[in-house]
Amino acid sequence: MATNSEHDAAQYSPSREAPFRHTSLSVPLLKRSDVDLLKREILHQGFFRLEALELRHRLFEGGWSEPMRREVHTRFDAVGVLLYDPERDLVVLIEQFRAGAIDDAVSPWKLELVAGLVEKGETLEDVARREAWEEAGCKVTELTKLHTYYPSPGACNEQVTLFCGLVDCHGLGGIHGLDEEHEDIRVHVMPFANAWELLTQGRLDNAMCLIGLHWLNNQRASLRAASQRASTQSEINEE
Repeated sequence: MATNSEHDAAQYSPSREAPFRHTSLSVPLLKRSDVDLLKREILHQGFFRLEALELRHRLFEGGWSEPMRREVHTRFDAVGVLLYDPERDLVVLIEQFRAGAIDDAVSPWKLELVAGLVEKGETLEDVARREAWEEAGCKVTELTKLHTYYPSPGACNEQVTLFCGLVDCHGLGGIHGLDEEHEDIRVHVMPFANAWELLTQGRLDNAMCLIGLHWLNNQRASLRAASQRASTQSEINEE
């Protein structure tokens, strides 16, 4: 017999609930003006920057915190692209060496989504299309923005914007990347079911892959249906 909590869970539907914008959490209580930045010091300046911040901030119960020191890794913002062929139900992943994972117990070569840093003057969509070509040798036909998020806001200012890019996977594969950036990137094209199995096995262990593939798991049927409708309409127009 179902418990009350099980019954409530079964009856839950997001569409039946009040929109989130009507709740108190839709607008932050505390903002940037509630932080008093006392000092900013550059500890290291290379491709990325490491800063030491001395600050205090307002407290939830009122008043101010004691002054504190926080070190922040300052990076460029980034864009990731989940490349998906809805007609063939194929996903494109790339594999490359990652210095940050050099002490990984399994391997410092990681399976990831196509991704890159935002350069001055580029739109996020420009970056998505550029990286898809540079890292996987494919052209994106349609882009859908999924999320913009902080991977690690406790210590890094980087924001990542994630897209789904629809592609034609015919002929994709091989080794790609820019020589001047020392990139050595292997492209893997696989059925969605295989990519999902890698995720459940823990082989895909980075945020972009996890977020992107969970999104695709929910949206895959509608993307495939839309692709089929477009293909059918194209055949009718050619007759």
